[in-house]
Amino acid sequence: MSEKKHPEPISSPGGLHTPGGGLPGRAQLESGERAVGLLSEREPETQSQPILDVGGLRGRSAIVTGGATGIGRAVVLELARSGVNVAFNYLEDDGSAMVDSAEGVHRAALSYKVRAFSRSCDVRDPDQVSQFVLDAHKALGGLHILVNNAGISRDRAMWRLSREDWSAVLQTNLAGAFYFIGAVARYFRAQEYGKIVNVASVHGLRPEFGISAYAASKAGLIGLTKSAAVELGPRNINVNAVAPGYIRTTRLTEAVPAEILDRAREQSVLGRLGDPQDVANVVLFLCSEAARHITGAVISIDGGYLL
Repeated sequence: MSEKKHPEPISSPGGLHTPGGGLPGRAQLESGERAVGLLSEREPETQSQPILDVGGLRGRSAIVTGGATGIGRAVVLELARSGVNVAFNYLEDDGSAMVDSAEGVHRAALSYKVRAFSRSCDVRDPDQVSQFVLDAHKALGGLHILVNNAGISRDRAMWRLSREDWSAVLQTNLAGAFYFIGAVARYFRAQEYGKIVNVASVHGLRPEFGISAYAASKAGLIGLTKSAAVELGPRNINVNAVAPGYIRTTRLTEAVPAEILDRAREQSVLGRLGDPQDVANVVLFLCSEAARHITGAVISIDGGYLL
């Protein structure tokens, strides 16, 4: 979705997703080259597999923003595998490839014998968001879970970052999550039940050079998570965030220099990049009753990158 791109494309550490942000040197960033957040893998690496069976989710209904690719896709399919009816959005303006990807995810979700709903929706437009939530509620027969995964990045030195790029990132990554939380809150509060998981980033906790807009948006998302947890908690609504580090996607990005991938691995205590499924597993846990007493938390999924 996430230059009108949404999330990972609408998946921020996904699609254009840069959960991790970028590691290029200053010379690259000052020349306008985009830093890479969510990195594509160029070498075989062990992938996380769906292993959780938390139970109690079958029959629930969820919205996942930016669910057509990367982390969003993994979350949609993991929820569906657990018996959750799923709705997800994408940005049609991102081209036919995005539409094709969304259709593929939709079909895959249906294969788990759950209800599925998907449609193009710009998370930066509060009217589109409100209508999407209304239609998703009708299509799925209710709403119990929201995963705010949509996100984009515009990486370059702060003095070279245009106001348009700054606004696009903040509107997609932060305002978009705010709009969706507001739209589902009336359902969650009325039924006194709900699970909200925001996909933030390690760069919301420790920024790097050249990602000021992205880091600010993810730091703001962490603040929004904690505020929403305080305001919605009295109605039995859990609000948490995950902060992915560098996550391998299925989109091969030829522009990603090998040295950036190597440096990301070196800074990880576990010596590897993450996989979208690593994030989806934690999101699934936070959406389950196994995490009923966790709210306002920010869980890093970074292989020890922040250490």
